[in-house]
Amino acid sequence: QVQLVESGGGSVRAGASLRLACTASARTYSSYATSWFRQVAGKEREFVASITGGTTEYEDSVKGRFTISRDNAKNTVYLQMNNLIPEDTAVYNCATSARTYYSTSPLAYDYWGQGTQVTVSS
Repeated sequence: QVQLVESGGGSVRAGASLRLACTASARTYSSYATSWFRQVAGKEREFVASITGGTTEYEDSVKGRFTISRDNAKNTVYLQMNNLIPEDTAVYNCATSARTYYSTSPLAYDYWGQGTQVTVSS
């Protein structure tokens, strides 16, 4: 059983940066997909970014602004978010699975963190 804990959310102004962290309670293999999703109340959960081994994937609206990375020694996956806009406001969750390929569907992931709130004001 893997437990994930997110941190790093907060309230910022548009144009600011935040770095989210997702730390696993046990060693997770870098070849397994770990992804970030976000959700606004009343809307479906949205894929944001994923890292599988050395391969990264991004949702179109965050390309060029967000960077996902991994520190295997710390069992932690990061999401560096730059040039934040109000539309990025959401609860951000990380998720992982034992799959060696990424998926944009939340159903493909077995373990989830509790989420961290990101609020961007204009």
